[in-house]
Amino acid sequence: MNTIRISILILFLSFGLQQAQAQSYQFKTSGFSVLEKNEKGKWGEWSNLDLVNLSVILDTNKHRIVVYSMEIQLFNIEDYIEREENDTDIVYSFMCKDNDGKDCKLSIITRKKQDYRKQLYINYDDHIIVYNIFSV
Repeated sequence: MNTIRISILILFLSFGLQQAQAQSYQFKTSGFSVLEKNEKGKWGEWSNLDLVNLSVILDTNKHRIVVYSMEIQLFNIEDYIEREENDTDIVYSFMCKDNDGKDCKLSIITRKKQDYRKQLYINYDDHIIVYNIFSV
């Protein structure tokens, strides 16, 4: 009987620890740019950087990323990709579905050689949106 109680206690403690690890991260944007493929399927040029002040929330409790633009961009996280790091970048990526159910990959990239500047990339097959972001 004690073994069952101990097993149940361990089970509850492990769920509690997993819950404690889930977090919410808040960012603000300072600008964004867009890159699109042309009719021939080749990448064009990045658009001029537009200044924009938006809130971005990465919520690992709800498995989603939300960009609070005029039209709210909701990305449901389907898969967490292992953190990558090299001499220049630290990358956290997520495979997501957007508001319309389209597949996309979101990456939060910290540029080590650029004063640890952060960027959020939203990658689709035919276009990429990048936001310059900072933690709040």
